[in-house]
Amino acid sequence: MRVLLISANTEKINMPTLPMGLGSVATALVEAGHTVRFLDLMGKADWQVLLRRTLDEAAPGVIGISIRNIDDQASASPRFLLEPVRAVVGCCRTHTQVPIVLGGAGYSIFPQAVLDYTGADMGIQGDGEAAAVMLLKRLERSTPSMDVPGLVIRDKGPQAPPEGVRDLDRFAFPGPQWFDPRFARNPDYYLPIQTRRGCPLNCSYCSTSTIEGRLIRKRSPAAVIETLRRWCRAGYSRVYFVDNVFNLPTRYAQDLCQSIAKAHLDIRWRAILYPGRVTASLVRSMARAGCQDISLGFESGSAPILRRMNKRFSLDDIRKVNRWLTDAGIHRMGFLLLGGPGETRQTVLESLEFADRLKLDALKVTIGLRIYPYTQLARIAAHEGVIQPDNDLLRPAFYIARGFEGWLRETVSAWAAQRPHWMI
Repeated sequence: MRVLLISANTEKINMPTLPMGLGSVATALVEAGHTVRFLDLMGKADWQVLLRRTLDEAAPGVIGISIRNIDDQASASPRFLLEPVRAVVGCCRTHTQVPIVLGGAGYSIFPQAVLDYTGADMGIQGDGEAAAVMLLKRLERSTPSMDVPGLVIRDKGPQAPPEGVRDLDRFAFPGPQWFDPRFARNPDYYLPIQTRRGCPLNCSYCSTSTIEGRLIRKRSPAAVIETLRRWCRAGYSRVYFVDNVFNLPTRYAQDLCQSIAKAHLDIRWRAILYPGRVTASLVRSMARAGCQDISLGFESGSAPILRRMNKRFSLDDIRKVNRWLTDAGIHRMGFLLLGGPGETRQTVLESLEFADRLKLDALKVTIGLRIYPYTQLARIAAHEGVIQPDNDLLRPAFYIARGFEGWLRETVSAWAAQRPHWMI
């Protein structure tokens, strides 16, 4: 079947990125015998003209559209980012009546609501490689598709629950051929590599388990190294390991770092560390393997708030990891998430003072917690009347502890004004 895959993301929140998830689906479909046209709308000013031309040239039998972000998570003045996606769906619908299938991380959080909003025909929640291959086989044969994992049909609802691929090596990483080769030389771009999917940590506000499930599934270090070699040959040297938590499982992270070091790859990379279950040995291995930047998501400097967030680390754990990273010469960017359940003026000041004492290279302070469905935070917000129980949460809603939002914003702004490396 002829397939057109479109990455609808045009936002550069935090940094621009290559749509590797959609590239993985494209690779799986090609290996299954389909003809794939790949269209990334990032940086395309006149995307409507490009899309219409591509539709004419590709003449697809099905269109897949990947959705990365629903909003920008900024509580003061949130931007809802689905209007451009709805416009992409509308442009496709104007020029063809073939099935339009949605997917991607943003879609997977709100599968039914996004279909209703955009008018697409169906979507795949969760892992897309195996499900996309199955769906196209059903569409080619005009057979029922109720067994396709994660499939949701707009007027019929979920057909089968998502099913994470256990053996990630079964599906190859996408290669550079899907992407604009100029990205390799652009210092704003990092090559996003996901070595693991799934997260069992159950942080009170997090949507990762909705997207990827709770079971951690890993690629073999050998497969990761071979992929990195391939991309290095294409000119990429900046890598972002986008695993939700790089250091879980710890033994896997250690093995991966040792494999990268032994391969003598000319890369410099960044990752996200969970402050629990980090060892000094792992940090040293990361540095030897080329790690230069770490996002340290400790979220709070108040022990009671960490417990409310279901964090499985202590303030002392944060201090130790920060010291090890400093000793290893790894750039540290910390994150505070202020205003959640149980937050008070005292706990906010504790967090600001704690973060200040860490002497981080950079700190991102976020006020208000974006409420996602199926989370403990959503249940708390509904119980407290912050949201209505039937709110699908597609439009951004935030939890900010009542009674001191104005003070919180003024206080954070005052602290950040004296610290140029803090961002709000």
